[in-house]
Amino acid sequence: MTEAAASETIVTACLLIIGNEILSGRTQDANLAYLAKGLNAVGVRLREVRVIPDAAETIVSTVNEVRAKFDYVFTTGGIGPTHDDITAECIARAFGVPLVLDPEARRRIAANYANPADLNEARLRMAHIPEGASLIDNPVSRAPGFQIGNVFVMAGVPRIMQAMFDGLKHRLRGGAPVLSRSVSCSLPEGVLAKGLGELQQRYADLDIGSYPSYRQGKIGVALVLRGTEAPRLAAAAAELAAMIRRLGGDPVEEEAG
Repeated sequence: MTEAAASETIVTACLLIIGNEILSGRTQDANLAYLAKGLNAVGVRLREVRVIPDAAETIVSTVNEVRAKFDYVFTTGGIGPTHDDITAECIARAFGVPLVLDPEARRRIAANYANPADLNEARLRMAHIPEGASLIDNPVSRAPGFQIGNVFVMAGVPRIMQAMFDGLKHRLRGGAPVLSRSVSCSLPEGVLAKGLGELQQRYADLDIGSYPSYRQGKIGVALVLRGTEAPRLAAAAAELAAMIRRLGGDPVEEEAG
C-alpha cells in the first residue's frame, strides 16, 4: 500500500466492554476514552462501543457480528481467575477453536509466585487462550491478553488494559490520524443550528459535532470538528468562528483532544 493510499483508507474499530459490574453501575468504565484517543493517534477510528454482560451466548454472537463488520475489535474484561471470567472461552467458541493451556502464558503467570503451589487451578484459568491466538503482553500483573484474527482481548482493570494496549499498538495498521479542532462560545445551540448545518454541508468530509454545557448558570457550547486534513479543519474552524461573531458571540478556538 502506498503512503497516499494509506492516508485515504478509513480503518474502523469496535470496543466491547464486557462485564455485569459495568451494566449494574457498580463499576464505571475508564477504558473507553484511553482507547479512543490511542486509536485516533494511529489512524484507527472507533466507530462503535457496546457494553455487554458476562453471558456466553451474548459474547459469542456479538463478537462474531462485530469482527465481520469492523477492521479491529477490542474487548475489555472477563479474563481473570473467577467463575464469571468467561471471555476467553467465549472468544474460542466464536472462532470455532478449542481453549488450550498456553505454555508461555503459564510461564509468565508462574513467575509471579515464589511457591509453585500458589499457581492454583483458578490462576491457571488465565493461561488458557484460544488455539492459534498470540499473546498480548501484560507488564503490570503478568497474566497476558491475546489476539486472534482481528480481535484483541484485554483486561478490564484500567492500568493493565492501558499497558496492554500500549504494547499492541504496533500491530495495528491505520489510515491517516484523526485531527480535531474546537470552537467554543456562549451562544445557545438553537441560534447556531442553521448555520452549523450549512457548514457541515460545505465540509462533508469533516465530522462536526455540537456539545452543549451548562455551568454556573451559563449556557455554552463546544463545536468540535474532526478530519484528517489540517488545512480543511483550519478553514472550517475559521468559517465557524466568523459565523459565531456575526451572531453576536465570542468564539474561542483551540485544538481538541
